[in-house]
Amino acid sequence: MSRQSDSSFVLSRDEVRAIDQAAMQELGIPGLLLMENAARGAAEVLKSAGCGGRIVIVCGPGNNGGDGLALARQLAAEGLETDVFLVTGGRRLSPDAAANLQYLERAGLSVASAADGRPETLLESLTDADWIVDALLGTGVRGGLRAPFDGWAAAINASAARVLAIDVPSGLDCDTGTAGSGCVTADVTVTFVGEKAAFRNPDARRCIGELHVAPIGIPQVWTARWLQRYRDGARNG
Repeated sequence: MSRQSDSSFVLSRDEVRAIDQAAMQELGIPGLLLMENAARGAAEVLKSAGCGGRIVIVCGPGNNGGDGLALARQLAAEGLETDVFLVTGGRRLSPDAAANLQYLERAGLSVASAADGRPETLLESLTDADWIVDALLGTGVRGGLRAPFDGWAAAINASAARVLAIDVPSGLDCDTGTAGSGCVTADVTVTFVGEKAAFRNPDARRCIGELHVAPIGIPQVWTARWLQRYRDGARNG
């Protein structure tokens, strides 16, 4: 695993969630803007990696999927077309993911609903991709992937395409670095604000590939102060 990062922050699952909420509440940065910045960072990493040919973005129902939907729009703004699959597993979209889906649909950009989880169908969809973006599931995953996400992860891994994972490869435990059954194996991972605790586990390296840490508009000096307060509170609480 190689790193392309100047960030010194190493964040746990709880800290990832809390820092986003704090940035929204204390700094007044809307969640949609944080998602937009994350998508812009992912787009820059993808372009720097030499993306070309067919790009497929596989999005889940949460904010990780919202990042992928926003990424599709960012790439379209530069004339790069993508095929987008939305895999909900029967779950409702997060509010920010739903908003980004609406933005795409209003622009006339199609998003395929991936309700069919049969592996042969998934492989057919992904087999001729040059790049696949894994935006299925993010930092909240614990344990192995469940249907239909496990089938999509298997299809991603079976494809000959290069894989970019957003925030963490789907199926990787954000805290422990344990790769659950069927964890996506990425060539490149772009994560946000700071590295995740998982990335320090040597066993996680096979899933992460080249690691990039992208900013999402939260000043580092504020992040350092906030993390100190948060960790002091956790120790004293």
